[in-house]
Amino acid sequence: MNLTETVNEGIKNAMKAKDEASLRALRAVKAALLLAKTDKGGGEVDADTEIKLLQKLVKQRKESLEIYIKQDRPDLAKAEEQELTIIEAFLPKQMSEEDVRAIIAKIVADNGLSGAQNIGKLMPLAMKELSGKADGKLISTLAKELLG
Repeated sequence: MNLTETVNEGIKNAMKAKDEASLRALRAVKAALLLAKTDKGGGEVDADTEIKLLQKLVKQRKESLEIYIKQDRPDLAKAEEQELTIIEAFLPKQMSEEDVRAIIAKIVADNGLSGAQNIGKLMPLAMKELSGKADGKLISTLAKELLG
């Protein structure tokens, strides 16, 4: 079962269970998938694009969550947190910080990179290697730490 079918089934179940948080999150995923399909001229969306869409939705929820917490809006923060949890369930398991650090260190060693001026060379290599497996913010932070 592909992501679209899984999301549609989840929407049906959320409607039956009257689960508003799941319904909001799943509808957001479905909308993003439909937009991606229409951007590609009505073709199917491949797995990599699906993962990127889900990561984008997760990132949006995390940013909103931070803003709501700073503005002392626990009601809105709770809703974002619920949606975030539901959307993250569709993503592959994320790597631990130690694993990401090891992979970035290996990339640095293999390419002979050193110093902060090489961050521009390291990031594309690290993002290609870790795409979908780790958060971009974590990758960036660890890359700067290892080169800095």
